[in-house]
Amino acid sequence: MRRVRYEVNGGPEVLFTEEAPVPEPGPGELLVRTEAVGVTLPAVRKVREGAEPGPLGGEIAGTVAAVGEGVTGFAVGDRVTGLCFSHAYAELALIHHAMASRIPDRATAVDAVALVRSGLVARGAYEAGRPHPSDAVLITAAASAVGTLALQYAKAGGASRVVAAIGSADKAEFVRALGADEVVLYGDEPWGDPADIVIDGVGGELLGPAVRALAPGGRLVAFSSGGGTIDAYELLVRGASVIGFQMAAIARSKPEVYARWLDDLWEFHRDNTLRPRVSAEIPLAEAARAHEIIESRRNLGKVVLLPRG
Repeated sequence: MRRVRYEVNGGPEVLFTEEAPVPEPGPGELLVRTEAVGVTLPAVRKVREGAEPGPLGGEIAGTVAAVGEGVTGFAVGDRVTGLCFSHAYAELALIHHAMASRIPDRATAVDAVALVRSGLVARGAYEAGRPHPSDAVLITAAASAVGTLALQYAKAGGASRVVAAIGSADKAEFVRALGADEVVLYGDEPWGDPADIVIDGVGGELLGPAVRALAPGGRLVAFSSGGGTIDAYELLVRGASVIGFQMAAIARSKPEVYARWLDDLWEFHRDNTLRPRVSAEIPLAEAARAHEIIESRRNLGKVVLLPRG
């Protein structure tokens, strides 16, 4: 089978395609013949600046090709999606059955990788901000896969004002079409009227303006892998708070919530409340191009690799 790997840290150019043995599913694992693989910002950052080279994980969707010992609830031929922590950029990949879920008949594999992980993170980050219907919500990286869905969650939740923060003006029309009431650029100062909730998926240098964008008593929800430092005094003068969010923590500690949110996602998708956007569908062998799109922040929604492309 083909898979994408890297041996040294660097830019997209360090990725290469190789032939590799088909992995054997261990206890509790599913072997999935992939039809779509989601490319994430954490994976792009790992290649650029990770501690050392390692397997590239990510969302996958496809058909179960084999099941490991102890697997219940899944069989060969089932269409599934889930998060792969080993080699996701491959024609066949392993996922633990606890991380897998079925894809409804009406949905495609591309739908699944554009919706499930990004939608769960968007829902969780929005809920972590303890929203009220009258709140104003600001979302950074609003044109990203998670950002586009967080924007739609805020609109569906009755936010009084939804502000999309983006890196370049050419994305403004895109986020407005998804329901943004206002658009601000990262370089603007300030980011418009204060917001009750800021959902930040960027981190780093944007944490400063994100905190300054908070209204008195506001809540900043940080879910980015980008790190960064927050000035405690800025929180003090606003009576504001910072909340960290990680979807894995919900999956581990509140599996019933995770399952309910997953069911909700597909219902929202069916009734068109959530409209995941796919920026590009790229053959697996051109994974470097997919990473370059995300690294240059040119994506409008999800970037998806097609192993059979």
